[in-house]
Amino acid sequence: MKILVTGGAGFIGSAVVRHIINNTQDAVVNIDKLTYAGNLDNLADIKDSTRYTFEQVDICDKAELNRVFKQHNPDAVMHLAAESHVDRSIDDPAAFIETNVVGTFNLLEAARCYWQKLDKAMQQKFRFHHVSTDEVYGDLPHPSEQEKVEDCLFTESTAYAPSSPYSASKAGSDHLVRAWLRTYGVPIVVTNCSNNYGPYHFPEKLIPHVILNALQNKPLPIYGKGDQIRDWLYVEDHAEALYKVISEGEVGETYNIGGHNEKQNIEVVETLCDILQELRPTDKAYRRLITHVDDRLGHDRRYAIDSSKIANELNWKPKETFESGMKKTVQWYLKNEAWWQRVLNGEYQLTRLGQSESQGENL
Repeated sequence: MKILVTGGAGFIGSAVVRHIINNTQDAVVNIDKLTYAGNLDNLADIKDSTRYTFEQVDICDKAELNRVFKQHNPDAVMHLAAESHVDRSIDDPAAFIETNVVGTFNLLEAARCYWQKLDKAMQQKFRFHHVSTDEVYGDLPHPSEQEKVEDCLFTESTAYAPSSPYSASKAGSDHLVRAWLRTYGVPIVVTNCSNNYGPYHFPEKLIPHVILNALQNKPLPIYGKGDQIRDWLYVEDHAEALYKVISEGEVGETYNIGGHNEKQNIEVVETLCDILQELRPTDKAYRRLITHVDDRLGHDRRYAIDSSKIANELNWKPKETFESGMKKTVQWYLKNEAWWQRVLNGEYQLTRLGQSESQGENL
């Protein structure tokens, strides 16, 4: 296949591009606007492949999208381009509506116009894979609220109840994608994933933020009590799952992708501190840097995914455990200081986003 990947210079998108180039014979056309979180350094290892092409294109630019489809004639689309940080969506929701809703609409329309001109055989092979988040489902019961929560998981039939501007914008884009199948027949598949982590993660997110703050002896901010629960998925496991879906998934289906690793945020931070203490020991333990700060506005309490459908139908399960994935992640940041130093030389300076005026200044 020739696969058009949107957002292929981002965290998850670059993992997908690397997976395809390194593990298949498929070709990739990567379109990315290169916003603050898009980084071509993420693709340094594969950029010279004859099966890889990069186009700096904004998915809100209709004319450029039409040009890319006409010029490259893709067999499939994997749509990962999105504004993705909840805290940023609190500060600037307009950017999330523009990229995640309007941009997805533009991409769907470009794909529809392209698909309708294909011959019947190519139309049947074509796929539009929309990559989304478990945050569209809202949140689940927390152990502090009821005793038995093990059976309370997000499934593909869970009703949508987004809490943040980010998750609402992703929910809107999910609905658009499904409508383009129902109304126009565009052959789509949708995936909703849990929290990703791993190499090349932009440091506004919890895990890289904690690692880099700890290495610089800065406070490690924990929202509220730190008892919010997330299901953690190693990004390279996710990339493998996404390729499974684009190559083997059924048209019209949704697949939830989870890591089977429910952890409280405080557990995640303490684990990172302990791994850092093992790999780069200090006289004073990293845990001393943990600092509780005002909670995020509208913070969801718990996410957890039932990924039995993709396991049973597509034979995918995550390879990394929480412990092995976290250790690999810390090791990567320790070995790749040049990468994160270049990132921190840009706009983002490990400050907190998404505060109301009453919540005080950035850390």
